Amino acid sequence: MEFAYFNTFSQRGLRLAQTMVFSIEEINRNEELLPNITLGYKILDSCGTPSEGIKGALKLLNEQDEALSNYPCVGFPSVPVIIGDGGSSQSVVVARMVAPFSVGMISYFSSCICLSDKREFPTFFRTIPSDAVQIKALVSLVQHFRWTWVGVVAQDNDYGRFGMMAFIKEIAKFETCVAFIEFISPVGTAERLPQVVETIKKSSAKVIVMFCAERFTAALVKELLLHNVTDIQLIASEAWVTSVQLWTAETLKILSGTIGFGIRRVEIPGLKEFLVKLHPSKEPHNPFVEELWREVFGCSVTISNQTLAENISPSSFKPCTGSENLEATETTYADVSELRGSYNVHKAVYAVAHALHNLQLCENGKGPFVNKTCGEKSNIVPWQLLHYIKEVAFINNFGEEVSFNENGDPVASYDLLNWQQRADGTVEFVEVGYYNAALPPGKELHVDKNRIIWHQGNNIIPISVCSKSCLAGTRKAAQKGQAICCFDCVPCAEGAISNQTDSIECLICPLEQWSNERKDRCIAKYVEFLSFQDSMGKVLAAVSLFGACVTAAVAAVFLYFINTPIVRANNSELSFLLLISLVLCFLCSIAFIGQPSPWSCMVRHTVFGVSFVLCISCILSKTLVVLMAFKATLPSSNVMKWFGPKQQRSIIFLCTLIQIIICVIWLVTSPPVPVKNTEYQSSKIILECDVGSTVAFSCVLGYIGLLAGICLLLAFLARALPDKFNEAKLITFSMLIFFAVWITFIPAYVSTPGKYTVAVEIFAILASSFGLLSCIFAPKCYIILLRPEENTKKQLMCKADAN
Repeated sequence: MEFAYFNTFSQRGLRLAQTMVFSIEEINRNEELLPNITLGYKILDSCGTPSEGIKGALKLLNEQDEALSNYPCVGFPSVPVIIGDGGSSQSVVVARMVAPFSVGMISYFSSCICLSDKREFPTFFRTIPSDAVQIKALVSLVQHFRWTWVGVVAQDNDYGRFGMMAFIKEIAKFETCVAFIEFISPVGTAERLPQVVETIKKSSAKVIVMFCAERFTAALVKELLLHNVTDIQLIASEAWVTSVQLWTAETLKILSGTIGFGIRRVEIPGLKEFLVKLHPSKEPHNPFVEELWREVFGCSVTISNQTLAENISPSSFKPCTGSENLEATETTYADVSELRGSYNVHKAVYAVAHALHNLQLCENGKGPFVNKTCGEKSNIVPWQLLHYIKEVAFINNFGEEVSFNENGDPVASYDLLNWQQRADGTVEFVEVGYYNAALPPGKELHVDKNRIIWHQGNNIIPISVCSKSCLAGTRKAAQKGQAICCFDCVPCAEGAISNQTDSIECLICPLEQWSNERKDRCIAKYVEFLSFQDSMGKVLAAVSLFGACVTAAVAAVFLYFINTPIVRANNSELSFLLLISLVLCFLCSIAFIGQPSPWSCMVRHTVFGVSFVLCISCILSKTLVVLMAFKATLPSSNVMKWFGPKQQRSIIFLCTLIQIIICVIWLVTSPPVPVKNTEYQSSKIILECDVGSTVAFSCVLGYIGLLAGICLLLAFLARALPDKFNEAKLITFSMLIFFAVWITFIPAYVSTPGKYTVAVEIFAILASSFGLLSCIFAPKCYIILLRPEENTKKQLMCKADAN
């Protein structure tokens, strides 16, 4: 037991010792558990140091009790089992020492993970859960409240170092980082504490996990107050989570709102009454009663034993009257409101009693010990009792199962405690949840957030992060040279999204979707095509109809003046056919407007190809007629009989038929189809017509260009023929415009994205159509409508003669 820490008397340690005495006396009164057997005990003080712990253990192993001097125990330790020690460091050295003697050791407060190693500590057991479970509980708590940037302060011993290492190892499984690690050593604490506080001040971590015993926590809290550091949220380890002694009017500035896990609390019936019955008159040789009376009543009880506080003489205190009563005072010793460590002592004593009881019930060759012999019942041998301690399993009076696993650890469960200030200024440890390691994964931790009061009475969950959470629409980008919890929030690229906070990477949207402005969800891409609802679509459709109407008007003029010389001189049949083809050229551009479909794609390209070939074929035929007409004026020339109306129609039909054949082959083999183009603009789907067969499309355009080139060549050869009688010059200009438009169209078509590609194509169709219409028919309409006096055979003949 620990009654003192470095010559400082511990009322809590005395309460634990008295709880052991109470439990043993309770068992001795029990007629069912160990009947006719009386348990005895020896209690020694380890003073909270490993060296004193070893001293006490050696005494227990070697010292013979005078009352049992005639008992034949030679060769065996004087005690078969040890209850203790309280601190992990003391338990480590004592457990190592008693292991060779097979002496069982059951600790009530040593939680170091290292003690679960059965190869090193084969005889060690405990009634407090291992820190391995506490670490998982603390990490679960940190994860629950989304604290990703926490500091760790640990005492520099086995308990602190093993706890800290386990915490770092466990928390590394999640996206949580340790901002700093500081140790507080029992030696040189005064020099070390300012450095620890300075680290806490500089760090941006506002949640501090403390693996410290009560005295180390008290020293650090005092140092934090000196430096006015009160804006931190403390997470307590089990070692000090219920240490009411830490709470004062000054320390509440730091300790209020503290949260941590404590072992299960129970109320042990009769313990309060047993504790307050302690009196120097009943314990005349107990130095710890003297120390208790000095602390509680400020008086001195004269005893022969040396006191713990050797630096304090008995004369420093007034003599006690003997009427002092613990029932009338409030002391840490008699405080049974938070019986957690005391409950562990109670369980440890009962575990030994049940092990002894099972040993007594054993019968050779019966039950589970068939073909085996039982242990000595009257002469308890440590290694035999050790076997029964390993196998012990029972339900105690509080409904809890008491047993040990293969590592000597109990069934682990914790209460989640929150330090809250009462109206009178005292502290209350409010249960705000629990952690039960026996529950399924993910269900172990339960937290009632509504009952928690955080630091300095705040109801808002503290924030402890290196970098603020990245909102949806951004992703985390690690900062160079920093921990993974320190990052920058980078917006997702176009076409990518993140739909949750703290996304590590952005998700690429499906092909037909795009990110919205906030980049937190994918939306359907805007489908773009040149429609009749667009302003440009309306303008181009209007211009197409206008061109068709103008062409029809020209045809009407020619029809009305069909018998006039200028109409008859320009081959009226070819002129009307040319005008019809120009109407088709104007109207075919309308097929390029609207949402592409399989039929519209086929119609727009084939009608375009056939219409222009028909138009160029008419012009070619007119050019040949003009050229051959003048060749026929030569003597003995009979060429015109080969270029009569039938031959002209045949030329047009044959030229157009070739284009129709090309288009049919195109449509049968690989026709134009509507496609969704996402290459030009990733945020849009451009609906356009794919030409299907590039070779067929090239043949259609190439064939138009071939006919146009022949027309241009023939018209150029006939350019010097008499004016007004022929159209050679007009056809030459019209072909030049035609080539200029379509040569310019190629780079414009390639470089223009989206629906404007179709607009460029329509513009080229309309421009070339207007060029042909204006160059060939505008001069004639001018004469017909504005200069009718020139529209006579005489005028034409005279003009011809003049030329």
